[in-house]
Amino acid sequence: MKIGVVGCAGRMGQMLVREIAATPGCTVAGGTERPGGPFVGRDIGEVAGLEALGVAVVDDPAVLFAEADAVIDFTSPEAAERHAALAAQGETAYVLGTTGLNAGQQAAVAAAATHTPIVQAPNMSVGVNLLFVLVEQVAHTLGEDFDIDILEMHHRRKVDAPSGTALGLGRAAAAGRGTALENVWQKVRDGITGARPRGEIGFATLRGGDVIGDHTVFFAGDGERIELTHKASGRQIYAKGAIRAALWAADKQPGLYSMRDVLGL
Repeated sequence: MKIGVVGCAGRMGQMLVREIAATPGCTVAGGTERPGGPFVGRDIGEVAGLEALGVAVVDDPAVLFAEADAVIDFTSPEAAERHAALAAQGETAYVLGTTGLNAGQQAAVAAAATHTPIVQAPNMSVGVNLLFVLVEQVAHTLGEDFDIDILEMHHRRKVDAPSGTALGLGRAAAAGRGTALENVWQKVRDGITGARPRGEIGFATLRGGDVIGDHTVFFAGDGERIELTHKASGRQIYAKGAIRAALWAADKQPGLYSMRDVLGL
């Protein structure tokens, strides 16, 4: 399977290129960078710290989508909207790990999925997606007698908060209780907040250092507390999950899928 990477010179992009090259049954179809960037025209293998692969980095995503069987995207919400349209145009499988999409951008992704298979997830890690399922089950079992808070920490350069993974955990907890997260979330607490409303799902955000991603979901009841935690020590887990999603999508019908679908959860 020929797999391409948009934003191939970034930390995540380089990791994806290395993992694709090392995965049996996969080849690196190519990669993109911004026009005028220092990596455009260079060999993608050398950019990723490998031997030359004979494929140059390009600055036009349309070229990549036309060449690849699947494209993996961890870039930006703005870019995701355009990339989804290109995937639909070429009926190219599209794996989207970018978070922070607004309603319009998400609608564009959903529209593109009527023409090609798209796997979208706030986190591509197998472990985190197992955590989503566990959180939903625990929230369903415990009900509103237990308060739920989600704590997440990432490196100082992360620009969105709460993280897409934290929001995904919140949505899993809300689904377990049969409601929508937007109806019960509390993203920030400051000052005199008063007593906590029953059924509220709270978030706390930490930023600092080079933390890849730590997430803990607290279920706090009277006399006992349950904590479910996932800690990422490297980006390789996201790359492996994304490649697994690309391979899974190879023979699927158009549609918007999640990592739960990929993992059979």
